[in-house]
Amino acid sequence: MIDSSLEYFFEHLRVERGLSAHTIRAYECDLEHFCDYIQNKAQAFSTDAEETRKQRVIADLETLKKATRNDIRSFLAHVQSSGGSVKTASRKLSALKTLYRFLVRQGLLETNPVMTTRTPKQRRYLPAVLSIDEVLKLLNAVDGEDPISLRDRALLEVLYSTGMRANECATLTIASVDLSSGLVRVFGKRRKERLVPLGSYAKQYLMKYLLVRSELGKPTHNIVFVNARGGPLTTRSIQRIVERYAREVLPYRDDVSPHTLRHSFATHMLDGGADLRVVQEILGHEQLSTTQIYTHISIEHLREVYLRTHPHA
Repeated sequence: MIDSSLEYFFEHLRVERGLSAHTIRAYECDLEHFCDYIQNKAQAFSTDAEETRKQRVIADLETLKKATRNDIRSFLAHVQSSGGSVKTASRKLSALKTLYRFLVRQGLLETNPVMTTRTPKQRRYLPAVLSIDEVLKLLNAVDGEDPISLRDRALLEVLYSTGMRANECATLTIASVDLSSGLVRVFGKRRKERLVPLGSYAKQYLMKYLLVRSELGKPTHNIVFVNARGGPLTTRSIQRIVERYAREVLPYRDDVSPHTLRHSFATHMLDGGADLRVVQEILGHEQLSTTQIYTHISIEHLREVYLRTHPHA
């Protein structure tokens, strides 16, 4: 439970930083977890610990003010020792850093206990990427001319053509699509807007789908991709559609998702000679370092080609 004394912080996240409701809820859960840890730690030294435990834990300003640098470090160790991953611990630390920076700026705290706490080092995994042949198999798995098939083909083409995230695709509006110029206006994380080119195949199938879109439950909204009843496709529905076709034509792959198409888009762009900053702009990455992971994949691809083709490799 979040105490009302912290509501202005969440209002800051909503209004000034433009974070989604889902992200804000994740912040709430992380802060509740931290305050729960601090309060339970204090109970161990309380003479009336049993009575204190009966009270509902509240994430409040006073608990946060009492926390020390050692409390932060022991909390992160507790997260990982309780089965949490390094990634989970890093996310919780990020939430605490955001909050404490805000409290210091507002003059509610003089010192920031998180300032010198280092983010736990994460092992970087190369994301799953499909080959061009595998992508073509996936796209060609949809060959019907009925409204559902046209929707699915347009969806897959748009995901691969633009590198959009599944939630960006789920919220794409008809007004954001300009078929004449071949551009799509995408609203990414924190409602950050970017223009993304639409490939010729995606443009072709999207046009065919939009002509029959009204046959799917007569939708009264302007979201592009709809279900059979006319409601907007959810992020989970988009994921299920991609997974269904992947099972049909790529049964040996169990790692295919909308994000796999995003990874494949970026890797194929770089393999084709695209500038890293162009790929960064299309993907909507704030930091170039996030996009650089795909250069490692391209290097792996080069290594594989070398080993396969060089006579003395």
